[in-house]
Amino acid sequence: MTQPPVEAQLRPVPTGPDPTSRHHHSLVRRLGTALVIVAVLLAIRILSPGSLGLGDALQDAVTLAISVIVESLPFVVLGIGLSVAVQLWVPQWLLLRILPRNSFLRRATLSLLGVLLPVCECGNVPLARGLVTRGVPVSDAMTFLLAAPILNPITIVVTYQAFGFSDGILVWRVVGGFVIANLVGWLFSRHPHPEAMLTPRFQDACAAHEEPASHDKPAQALRLFVTESATMLPALFVGAAVAGLIQTAVSRNILLTLGQNPLWSVLALIGLAFVIAICSTVDAFFILSFGSTFTPGAIIAFLVLGPMIDIKMLVLLRTTFTARTLTLLTTLVVLAAAVLGLAVNLAP
Repeated sequence: MTQPPVEAQLRPVPTGPDPTSRHHHSLVRRLGTALVIVAVLLAIRILSPGSLGLGDALQDAVTLAISVIVESLPFVVLGIGLSVAVQLWVPQWLLLRILPRNSFLRRATLSLLGVLLPVCECGNVPLARGLVTRGVPVSDAMTFLLAAPILNPITIVVTYQAFGFSDGILVWRVVGGFVIANLVGWLFSRHPHPEAMLTPRFQDACAAHEEPASHDKPAQALRLFVTESATMLPALFVGAAVAGLIQTAVSRNILLTLGQNPLWSVLALIGLAFVIAICSTVDAFFILSFGSTFTPGAIIAFLVLGPMIDIKMLVLLRTTFTARTLTLLTTLVVLAAAVLGLAVNLAP
């Protein structure tokens, strides 16, 4: 066994509180605070029709926020569980060996991983974090994040049930989502310092990751689940609250007046997808009600952009990526979805 450097052997043993323990307790407090906030939101929603006398707008915002949480929470928990499984039970050498060495093929393979995982975009965030800690390049994990919720088999079936093959909406959603995800992944793979795209806290988590001993796996699985939950759930709750407030502030009448213009209809539904923050497994039925009002290209842009980037997702992704990275990511995805939607509208 390789001996540690002399400096490491002579380093004084800390006598103060264990930093790891302090960080763990901090995460637990954050999780507890988030759960209290959700309990308060539920209490407001239950009691508001009676004694609290809240305005209709605030009641609607609370209702929408709770609906986003209820819709997303099971997938987030499933994603955290899959992330823990990847980190503890999939050896790094095996994960890197089964993925193609060619970067284009590797990103395409990770994109198709969504076919095997019925997890929406929220649950894919902790799973992507787990992939990065196991050595998957940041740009490859980002490609998985963007493509997987669209290639989710539940998403594909629901889209078919809503639209069938009319106007090519299903085909363009699947093909367009795959192409955009891999295009964005390729662009980010050109970054000279991929680790700079990650937040300092997540960089530290990746650097501290070690192969667990077999007899420690149950305890470490519980610790990882609590740690990931304390990171992801507060972000989910904040994102849901922001989405609820914005949805009550944006007038949908404005969106409807733009519905039949080839360009403005696309931009309108891109804006709606960004603020509505609805799960990819049900968004097809939501937008179906707009089918007679908006152009096919606008609907496709909505169905492609929503699972990749919305307000809720940005808050979740902020746990992993820097603000600068997310600004660039949002810009690229919005532009690509707009080009796709406009091309469909203008096609003969």
